Amino acid sequence: QVQLVESGGGLVQVGGSLRLSCAASGNIFSIKDVGWYRQAPGKQRELVAAITGVGTPNYADSVKGRFTIARDNAKNTVYLQMNSLKPEDTAVYYCNADLLTTLFPPTVRNYWGQGTQVTVSS
Repeated sequence: QVQLVESGGGLVQVGGSLRLSCAASGNIFSIKDVGWYRQAPGKQRELVAAITGVGTPNYADSVKGRFTIARDNAKNTVYLQMNSLKPEDTAVYYCNADLLTTLFPPTVRNYWGQGTQVTVSS
C-alpha cells in the first residue's frame, strides 16, 4: 500500500529549529512534485513550501529565508528544515505528493500524509 508518512514534529521554543520528513513507501517508482502544507486551528490549510520533481523549490512569503525544502530521491523522502521558528508557525504540517505508481501506462496519483504537529512556544 502506498503511503506518505511525516515525522519530526514536536514542541520547540521560539527561535528554535525542527526538521520534518515526508517518506513515501509502497509500490512507487518516483516522487514528482511535493508540497508541505500547514493548518492552524480555525484556519485554512495553506501551502508553506513546494519542490518540483527536478528540485526547484518555492516558498510562501511567510517562511522565506527561514524554511528550506529538500529532497532525497534515493530515499523517496522530502524534508522541511524549519529555522527561526515563531509562534505563528504552530500548526499541523502535512505532506502532499504526486507519486508515480505504475510505468505502463505511467500513472501519477496524489497522496496526503497524516500530518505532524509543530508547536512553537513563547
